[in-house]
Amino acid sequence: MKFQKKTGGKPFVPTASLPDIIFLLLIFFMVTTVLKTFTGLQVSLPSAEKIEKLESQRHVSNIWLSRDGTISLDDKIVPQSEINAIGTLMYEKRVADPQLIVSLKIDKEVEMGTLTAVHEQLRRADALRINYATLFKVTN
Repeated sequence: MKFQKKTGGKPFVPTASLPDIIFLLLIFFMVTTVLKTFTGLQVSLPSAEKIEKLESQRHVSNIWLSRDGTISLDDKIVPQSEINAIGTLMYEKRVADPQLIVSLKIDKEVEMGTLTAVHEQLRRADALRINYATLFKVTN
């Protein structure tokens, strides 16, 4: 038995509803995407008369120090007993990004011993580009 080859049109895929499907997918991904936002710990920042804003947040690592001694390093809580881990973590971050700036957001009621321990860990990690976050003090 010999089969005959059919001649005729090419296979056709209807594309009339393609823009509707793309639009629905776009809306779906916009609605289901969760953007990461971190407000940090609750700290009462000190005020300063002259401040400079960082140009970019791209090469910035945030360290939060609250008045009760809680330390947060880029959204991760560091227990007081493991304060020496800050040096190791910051060294790894600095090696990965040599332009890294450490932004310290320190409560004005924090104990000086905690701040000194964090400074010592930053010194050991050779992360010496430090920014201190403050509020702008309005003078009359």
